[in-house]
Amino acid sequence: MPTVAYTRGGAEYTPVYLMKIDEQKCIGCGRCFKVCGRDVMSLHGLTEDGQVVAPGTDEWDEVEDEIVKKVMALTGAENCIGCGACARVCPSECQTHAALS
Repeated sequence: MPTVAYTRGGAEYTPVYLMKIDEQKCIGCGRCFKVCGRDVMSLHGLTEDGQVVAPGTDEWDEVEDEIVKKVMALTGAENCIGCGACARVCPSECQTHAALS
């Protein structure tokens, strides 16, 4: 049975939590980041060979020249409240959401 939550008005809804971001589809626009105040995702670099690298790390310094685009990465899944705001603003439909059972 999925988890049930309630709106302020008392209506039931099923939260759908962010489970994955497809780095190949993500265009790095940051819209999802802007609507989420929960630190669920952050902007990372994607290298030519598909490696996702966090900025400000030693790894970033090593591969900075190989970064072909910036993408969102799921970095705080435990903070997601399942509101789905990020999915509603994503133009590339790169996110996978699911209800908890």
